[in-house]
Amino acid sequence: MAVHRRTQALRSLIAGLALALTAACASHAEKPDNAAACNDYASQNSGGEVLVSGHVVALLGSREGRSGEHEGYLLKLDGSCDLLLKVETNTSITGPIPFARNEPVIIKGVYVYDPLGGLIHWTHHDPSGRHMNGYVIAGGKSYR
Repeated sequence: MAVHRRTQALRSLIAGLALALTAACASHAEKPDNAAACNDYASQNSGGEVLVSGHVVALLGSREGRSGEHEGYLLKLDGSCDLLLKVETNTSITGPIPFARNEPVIIKGVYVYDPLGGLIHWTHHDPSGRHMNGYVIAGGKSYR
């Protein structure tokens, strides 16, 4: 009887570890695709999910929005498409992000076309589950 309980406990532990490992691998499997954001800009498309990498070139400060405090910054994309994007992060959800100028970051969110470059928002999880979950990776830390 004790062997059966240990076997069940061991199976549960292995299943839990496998699930955690799968989730960890899946969250890091995504690779930034700046070309997709550049294509959205060229096509004047809005509403698509993007995952981009770049450098913070300016901090725009915080403002109170309908859904909480938002922090704005300008992001210059890496690579051949040097698009300049405004990013808005709801810090009521993610917590404050201690950006430094010229810091490399990875952003996942929803792209909105603007003739000046565009906007990325929904850079955090959606507590109500209506939007895909975005995130910001800065300074080796993930903000969701």
